[in-house]
Amino acid sequence: QVQLVESGGGLVQAGGSLRLSCTASGRTFSRYVMGWFRQAPGKERDFVAAISWNGANTYYADSVKGRFTISRDNAKTTVYLQMNSLKPEDTAIYYCAADSTFTAPSVGEWYDYWGQGTQVTVSS
Repeated sequence: QVQLVESGGGLVQAGGSLRLSCTASGRTFSRYVMGWFRQAPGKERDFVAAISWNGANTYYADSVKGRFTISRDNAKTTVYLQMNSLKPEDTAIYYCAADSTFTAPSVGEWYDYWGQGTQVTVSS
């Protein structure tokens, strides 16, 4: 069992930056692909970014490429999402998730565990 707790969300003006963190419980963190997803009001959950178990491979949605960076620190059992040049359309609840299968990092259905989410609001 893995428990995930996100933090770092908040209100920021367009063009600003935020850094989200997701800390996992358990000693098997390094075995999981970690991903970030987001869900805006009235919309479906969307893939944002994912990172392989050792950080060697990263994946991004086209909408965030060049602006967001995913990273992880296995010693701290934490995954990060650095978000720069934020836009109002980035406003959403951001969720981190853990995937033990590495089948499809951008597909939420493959993820085993999910956090409760953290709200990110970008004002124009």
